[in-house]
Amino acid sequence: MTPHLNAPSPSVTTTANKRQWLYPRVVKGRYYRWRTGVAWIFLAMLFAGPFLSYKGQPLFLFNILERKFNFFGVTFWPQDFYLVAIGLLVFIVFVALFTVIYGRVFCGWICPQTVFLEMVFRKIEIWIEGDYNARRRLDASPWTTEKIWKKSLKYSIFFLISFLIANTFLAYIIGKDALLTVITDNPANHLVGLTTILLFTGVFYTVFAYVREIVCTTICPYGRLQSVLLDKQSVIVTYDDVRGEPRGKLVKNEELKVKNKELVVNDYSSVFIPHSSLNKKGDCIDCKLCVQVCPTGIDIRNGNQMECVSCTQCIDACDDIMDKIGRPRGLIRHDSLEGIQTRKPWRLTGRMIGYSVVLVLLMGVLGFLLWSRSDLDTTLLRAPGQLYQREKGGLVSNLYLIELVNKTHQVKPVTFRVDYPGATLRMVQPITKAPADELTKGMFFILLPEKSIRESSTKLTVQVVSEGVVLDQVKTTFLGPVQ
Repeated sequence: MTPHLNAPSPSVTTTANKRQWLYPRVVKGRYYRWRTGVAWIFLAMLFAGPFLSYKGQPLFLFNILERKFNFFGVTFWPQDFYLVAIGLLVFIVFVALFTVIYGRVFCGWICPQTVFLEMVFRKIEIWIEGDYNARRRLDASPWTTEKIWKKSLKYSIFFLISFLIANTFLAYIIGKDALLTVITDNPANHLVGLTTILLFTGVFYTVFAYVREIVCTTICPYGRLQSVLLDKQSVIVTYDDVRGEPRGKLVKNEELKVKNKELVVNDYSSVFIPHSSLNKKGDCIDCKLCVQVCPTGIDIRNGNQMECVSCTQCIDACDDIMDKIGRPRGLIRHDSLEGIQTRKPWRLTGRMIGYSVVLVLLMGVLGFLLWSRSDLDTTLLRAPGQLYQREKGGLVSNLYLIELVNKTHQVKPVTFRVDYPGATLRMVQPITKAPADELTKGMFFILLPEKSIRESSTKLTVQVVSEGVVLDQVKTTFLGPVQ
């Protein structure tokens, strides 16, 4: 089947050289009820996320300014970038695997764009302006008192919700305490924070009030990526053209003639007869309800299309029609293109197994690295531009800069020692403790007896000790004169 992406639909207002504004109809079937439940859970988690904490630390925090990130109460610093990189790689492979098997389900069920648009903003729009026909008539009507009132109320609520979303997203970046300070303190003291909130609000308002489905059909790269990832074995929302074609309007008491005999079916009985054995029409009665409910304005009967977000509204609409005309459900359903054509059940393919193996291996590597991650990360550098210095008692010294990152939520007392015969350590900028979830800087000299130096660059190991336990150790070099 060849997609026809430009075909006009009843849910679209077509104007020459202008955008086609969509007025999708809502059919509250089983999938819609399930999506609503998933959406409420998602929204509750999203708005509660920045305000939840674990052992005094936010459960989620993406503090880009301080380069500090919290996932489930575990703090990650720039020194843990390799973990973030592997985590992103795991996520990308997971998305690829999920798309290969189940298509664009993420977009229709838990993508924030779809959840907010369909389950929040669209519901408010319907509540204020009415169903799809009422909304179309209102937009086409002149500016009366009723239209001004309804539009003003709708867009005011849209702005307030966008403002709430902007504050929530900012709380994920700067933390709930900093956000509360921005909101309650003198605005003149937090111009950057308030400007950021207003910018976020403007972006969200524009997306959900005007841009809408264009995010899914044009802007979002994932929609275009799926055309590369999907194959004939991928489970997608698809129309059964074998059963549905040739489509035609339903006529009461129509006779369905079969080869060698005649069978009369009144109002379409529940007995399914493949259209290939009939001389007349398939199960699709061309009611176009599947087009009217589509939030991206496509006709699912034209085949697999990039704009489909797997929201399942067309399934609910078609199942409702099939129930009314006495035909089996599933004319539009979750299935693979291969399953539609061959009637074979879904099965795992080599590509799916390959992706799964790679995903499991990456998750194993990530899990091991997280488990073996040290509580303290140490960076030790010789002071730039400094060579060795001779001191009293036949000693040679080098100056070092040290940084400690305490990744735990507890203060740790620390001391330092050098694992080398005859080496001593003299603090210049002492560090006696590593504060919780902070970076600490210090400075010290390492001294070696000149007679023990055998080469110009001597390898040393500096250990960071807390209460008798070596938390971390780092290797460095010591410059000195060669005897």
